[in-house]
Amino acid sequence: MKTADITYKFNNLRKAKAVGRIRLSPETIKLILENKIPKGDVLAASQIAGIIGAKKTADLMPFCHPIPIDQVVVNTKVGEDYIEVEAEVKGIWRTGYEVEAMNAVMSALLNVFDMCKAFDNSMVIEGVKVVSKSGGKSDWAEDLKGLKAAVITVSDSAFKGERKDESGEVARKVLEEFGAEVIGKEIVPDEIEEIKRAIREFQERGANIIITSGGTGFSSRDLTPEATKELIKKEMVGFEEAMRVLGVKFTPKALMSRGKAGFITPECMVINLPGSKKGVEENLRTLAPLLKHAFKMAQGGGH
Repeated sequence: MKTADITYKFNNLRKAKAVGRIRLSPETIKLILENKIPKGDVLAASQIAGIIGAKKTADLMPFCHPIPIDQVVVNTKVGEDYIEVEAEVKGIWRTGYEVEAMNAVMSALLNVFDMCKAFDNSMVIEGVKVVSKSGGKSDWAEDLKGLKAAVITVSDSAFKGERKDESGEVARKVLEEFGAEVIGKEIVPDEIEEIKRAIREFQERGANIIITSGGTGFSSRDLTPEATKELIKKEMVGFEEAMRVLGVKFTPKALMSRGKAGFITPECMVINLPGSKKGVEENLRTLAPLLKHAFKMAQGGGH
């Protein structure tokens, strides 16, 4: 048993709004509005209970992550025989706030029940649901179905058979997990012309995504970025920056990668990943959900 892995998600502004109602007798509603409930101001206390509920969600729900909450807004609306609660929760994080919003609503409604139970045995909580959410992966992420991919491992030692190509295999598995068809995988030495040849050949075979692994460091034999730069027509600068900035979350060594990313044609992109298995998986899982949208932009689809 385990919680969801949100390691590879982006921090971004996320919001969720939920609503719910508690049915009460008109007589109880009258007592609430006239502030005649002995325990105090039902509406104000319920709003406070809702705020506390949102903040305590991870303590109550076993699979909810403890998350930073930037704002909780709880509002109440009184009808003839009901009180409606609306709660919005937002923050900048890697996972959504839907459960926090629903828990805010439930906590507020339960507080109404608690404060009024001595006067009304007909109360019913109903209709608690999420009515809107934004900022999560569903807003922008896409799979790679319909796209063809290829993997090139750039390594003198792997080319000579002195070590196993583990990073290239990781790239293949992640690409297939996201739905891409991997049409080929090749190991080449740390030579500019060999790297360029392999990229061109996969492009000619119809690859949309060409992933290289290795050769992005500072040694004299690390030449993958130089080879890639000669082929790309439009650089994907944001992807390059993200690979380094996000990579620092896992290891400071990510700042030493010089990997390039860009389009050879509007139908084919190349992304240089590090030579380590972890580097390949971390970067590819982070970037893969954005690749299909990048193609739409490159082909004139706009944002």
